[in-house]
Amino acid sequence: MADGPVRILEIPETDLTADQKQVFDDLVAGRGRLLTPYKIWIHSPKLAAAMETIGTFLNKKGALTEREVELTIVVIATHWQGDYVQAAHVKRCLELGYPQTVIDAIKAGETPDLPDAREKAVYDLCRISMAPGGGSDEVYDRAVELLGRDGLAEVLALLGYYSAVAMAMKLHRVPVPG
Repeated sequence: MADGPVRILEIPETDLTADQKQVFDDLVAGRGRLLTPYKIWIHSPKLAAAMETIGTFLNKKGALTEREVELTIVVIATHWQGDYVQAAHVKRCLELGYPQTVIDAIKAGETPDLPDAREKAVYDLCRISMAPGGGSDEVYDRAVELLGRDGLAEVLALLGYYSAVAMAMKLHRVPVPG
């Protein structure tokens, strides 16, 4: 993470515009607090609302299992060297039963041992999606077969959503929580 002060410009609740206040109230009602990425996105309240809609869907209401979602997040956070996002989601992966060896392999840029075929398909799909070009037909076809077109679409959206989260946190120098 870059040295220097945190770059988030927090808006006091009393200074929020009407649109920002509505988004703030919705986020706090749904999440209990204003999560750190939304402190960045609330400067564009329509963006913050849209990000919340897609983030909630991808994390809670999609076709992927929680393990598949968390694996995807760790892969993309590692790609972007997004320490804040990586730390939070590595913790969750470990809680969900991924062995430390899987996390270590991802961090080292090596292919982890993933005995579950769907999880292996998620990982391989992430890797070809982050690389130049259209990727291997074999990996793509296996992802479609195992995850369905809906699962494939959701992995791709997770990569995009969490790229935005990781980049925002990194650019704003948000420290990894202790």
